[in-house]
Amino acid sequence: MEELKTVLVVDDVKENLAFMAEIIKDKYRVLAVKSGEAAINLVENNQIDIILLDVVMPQMSGYDVIKYLKSHESHCEIPVIFLTAKTSVSDEEKGFMLGACDYINKPISPPILLARLNTHLLNKESKDILKDKNNYLEEEVQKRTEQMSRLQDVTIQAMASLAETRDQETGNHIRRTQLYVKLLATILSGKEKYKQILTPEVINIYYKSAPLHDIGKVGIPDNVLLKPARLTAEEFEIMKTHTVFGRNAIETAESALGQSDSFLQTAKEISHYHHEKWDGSGYPEGLKGEDIPLSARLMAIADVYDALISRRVYKDAMEHSDAIAIMKEGRGSHFDPELLDEFLAQESAFFKISQQYRD
Repeated sequence: MEELKTVLVVDDVKENLAFMAEIIKDKYRVLAVKSGEAAINLVENNQIDIILLDVVMPQMSGYDVIKYLKSHESHCEIPVIFLTAKTSVSDEEKGFMLGACDYINKPISPPILLARLNTHLLNKESKDILKDKNNYLEEEVQKRTEQMSRLQDVTIQAMASLAETRDQETGNHIRRTQLYVKLLATILSGKEKYKQILTPEVINIYYKSAPLHDIGKVGIPDNVLLKPARLTAEEFEIMKTHTVFGRNAIETAESALGQSDSFLQTAKEISHYHHEKWDGSGYPEGLKGEDIPLSARLMAIADVYDALISRRVYKDAMEHSDAIAIMKEGRGSHFDPELLDEFLAQESAFFKISQQYRD
């Protein structure tokens, strides 16, 4: 059996309360009070579906009651029908402006009262159903978004692992550089120059894109990529093409998607330009200064620092202090000086990451 809707009747005249309760008691659960204060107390402690509210009452008028209800999120959607002997347009206009859904003039007509109650309760029920559906859809969208984000993370890691399995000396290089980029971007976001650029959303995109910086190494021949010695000039030219291979691979994914994507755009920038140098002497295009995308300038610092402190088949790992000394030498030539200064100011935090995820 369907539960009866609860109607709160508020009128300072006892006879009016009794009359209205008699009319509606067979169809609704009735709560009746003689003052605005008592009405608010009932609303605070009960599930009320609709309110029949007298306008003129001592101490707290119907207008005062509805102002209170509409100012509280938990009560603002309860329909309020004013009961009044006032019939002027200005009085009705004031009530509607305050949020009333209807007016019923006194003396009360039983058929009109029942019809108006039924109409507004049906309207509320429809709104509640729509609200529930909207909430459900929002929850589903949130779930799907989280699923897509997790899928994206897994896909990124899988793609990055393609390069990592080709170059097993790198160990936790991908994880460390990802965290370096996020840390440096977060530090910069507190600076006036970057606070509008490096929003939390952009920093997250940088963080997710960073593992793809060396994805192009899948296109480098084993005799070059895995050579247990320093590369010759010719071999280094071949190695340099990994930036183009990486950019092209990500562009292929973007074409398959059929639209531009901020994540893929950033991944292309990082993969293609992270070996560019501030003075224009880098590769593959010899970009200079701020023509190099910010994401790639951040990646350059992260990548070089980690390469210096990591062991390779052709070199031993450097001490942190020695690596920092070399990084300082590259200020304004290899690295964006402003970004490098922030890195150097927080070098201990980067060292901590390197130790936490060391090979």
